Amino acid sequence: MNSPNCTPPSQHPYPVVLLPGTYGVSTWQLIGPRLASLGYCVDTFTYGNAETGDIPTSARQLASYVDKLLARTGAKRVSIVGHSEGGMMPRYYIKFLGGTAKVQNLVALAPSNHGTLNPATFGGALTGCVACAQQQTGSAFLTQLNSGDETPAPVSYT
Repeated sequence: MNSPNCTPPSQHPYPVVLLPGTYGVSTWQLIGPRLASLGYCVDTFTYGNAETGDIPTSARQLASYVDKLLARTGAKRVSIVGHSEGGMMPRYYIKFLGGTAKVQNLVALAPSNHGTLNPATFGGALTGCVACAQQQTGSAFLTQLNSGDETPAPVSYT
């Protein structure tokens, strides 16, 4: 994983970007090495103040990272696998920041696409976790994200 010299093979032409959820929650220590052992180029990406920062800002960080990854690997697109916020935040990148041209697949594991009423997230919102407040059911952020087409083509969504 995170090999700066990985070039995607023809059978797996899209580098895989693994995105954790809020506060860095993920299980990449299991999934990442397994994907790499199957021949995928796999990168992990952390974002937004330990995944607690403003989600549009995190999506811009992801956009910059993807541009650099595509330039480094020569790939045309990436596949993104994200958990929780990491499964929802890329939708902002795809929908509003040109990601439709650079993302082949978005696999979202328990994404907060339509919000959460999780008390931990609500408590985080009270202590300065901007992303926590943005993930709350009914937030202005989610209302904007979910208006119109929630899954713009040609990206494949799972």
